[in-house]
Amino acid sequence: MKFDKIDSDLLTLLQEDCKKTTKEYANSLNLSITAVYERIRRLERVGAIEKYVALVNRKLLGKNFMVFCQVKLLQHTKEFALQFEREVLRLPEVVECYHVSGDYDYLLKVYVADMEAYREFLIAKLTVLQHIANANSTFMIGEIKNTTSILCDYKKA
Repeated sequence: MKFDKIDSDLLTLLQEDCKKTTKEYANSLNLSITAVYERIRRLERVGAIEKYVALVNRKLLGKNFMVFCQVKLLQHTKEFALQFEREVLRLPEVVECYHVSGDYDYLLKVYVADMEAYREFLIAKLTVLQHIANANSTFMIGEIKNTTSILCDYKKA
């Protein structure tokens, strides 16, 4: 799928605020409402837009303690990896999980209320999962950049 400059600009606008009206996007892009509507539908259809979500304030929800947890499995087998992945999907405290290279096998991003809540999560939920050799935790001290926007730069062919 090829994207043009208008697609890139529209995707950028949608990532900034997807609750604007089609008319507001049309005005920003100097296009008709119908043209913008059709572009949005096409971008959804081809999968460039996967879904629309609300970003919530984790501080107001009492989940301001962020931990990056590196997990190493006992063995690098398909069975162990798939079992771990199935189990980690059921942990609501884990908001992101990546299979990574390096000294550890997985990187988890975890949100909880505080250190006590993380300790409870670690002892009662994470370390009881099968096939974990060890886990290493890194705690967020300060947030420098946190964005959900992906650069939509258009390059002429």
